[in-house]
Amino acid sequence: MRIVYFITVLGLSLNSQALLGQHSHSHDGTHSHSHVTEPPVHGHNHEVEQLFFFPDLENAVTLTCDFHMHTVFSDGSVWPDIRVQEALREGVDCISTTEHLEYQPHASDIPHPDRNRAYELAKSAAEGTELLVIAGTEITRQMPPGHTNAVFIQDANPILTDNAMDAFAEAASQGAFIFTNHPQWTAQRKDGIARYEPMHLELIEKNMLHGIEVVNEHSYSDEALQLALDHNLTLIGTSDVHGLTDWMYEIPHGGHRPVTLVFADDRTPESIREALFNQQTVVWYNDLFIGRENWLAPILQASLPIRVVGYQGNSDVLEVEIVNATHSEFILRNTSDYTYHEDASVFTVEAQSVKKLQIKTLERLENLRIGFEVMNGILAPNTHPTIHYDLEIEKDSEE
Repeated sequence: MRIVYFITVLGLSLNSQALLGQHSHSHDGTHSHSHVTEPPVHGHNHEVEQLFFFPDLENAVTLTCDFHMHTVFSDGSVWPDIRVQEALREGVDCISTTEHLEYQPHASDIPHPDRNRAYELAKSAAEGTELLVIAGTEITRQMPPGHTNAVFIQDANPILTDNAMDAFAEAASQGAFIFTNHPQWTAQRKDGIARYEPMHLELIEKNMLHGIEVVNEHSYSDEALQLALDHNLTLIGTSDVHGLTDWMYEIPHGGHRPVTLVFADDRTPESIREALFNQQTVVWYNDLFIGRENWLAPILQASLPIRVVGYQGNSDVLEVEIVNATHSEFILRNTSDYTYHEDASVFTVEAQSVKKLQIKTLERLENLRIGFEVMNGILAPNTHPTIHYDLEIEKDSEE
């Protein structure tokens, strides 16, 4: 099954460097146009090792967010300021330290009656930077309901209750965005199949469950994605990191933590929260893009602009360039009526690269449509998006 998305390519006099100059967002929430040969650095500090760059959309700022992680204030191995430093080095825009409420293996060494302490320390460590730190916690229960995160909370302490439904009700009363964690976790689902039970359905009915992790750590779940689609839940992907992201995700060797791309009105916590409730997300994991069509297709479109170079010599072979300024590769499959002169029907556009594509149009055309199935895009289990480009060829673009 394929979903088709259309875009038109104009502006044939642009060069490749100009195409790399996508919408970039300044950190005061405004939009600007810039021509860059490399993706813009977020500017958190002078030693940023940015792994995340995705262009803004016409109607939204694209923010990379990680809403699930731990420190020594539950079962993690690092102080909260390390989570902040990691996010700054990797170019993450927003994080939430979500400590287990009920599970406190370090309590004898680090007693902390105030369950907001990790958030307060992380928030303090991020002062003077552009990283957004939001308050969150993990409601940690047996299945059902299993483990659940509540972010954008006001106070974690009253959420620590004996009764699970009371904990959800308290989080919801604080205006929290609440999502199911790792529903495929084999410690609670022996078969690795994510499923909901009557308690989950009751929480959804009472508006006390709003999202679900389709990706957690190194695990992706088709079944969790289907649950999200069936129950109209927001798609979430998180690192759930307990140690160091460098080690867990082999960042020095080109890896990256899973993140949720949030498409917000501006770069503020309030806008991120609103976007989460409006399901304005795409998950990025191991160079997979997982999302609903209305947000997945636009981010794929914005990430892969095409420039027409022109016909080669006296031939009927048209050269175009696919410009990828992001930190992710894309695997594309030709869905048009034309074949390529150098490439097979399936090819890869490497991260931060310009891919030249030679199209055999059989005759010289003034316009044509080409299309690609994005094989590393996922709309639903076994369903990939297809994007189409309408190209216009000016006579002076012919070589």
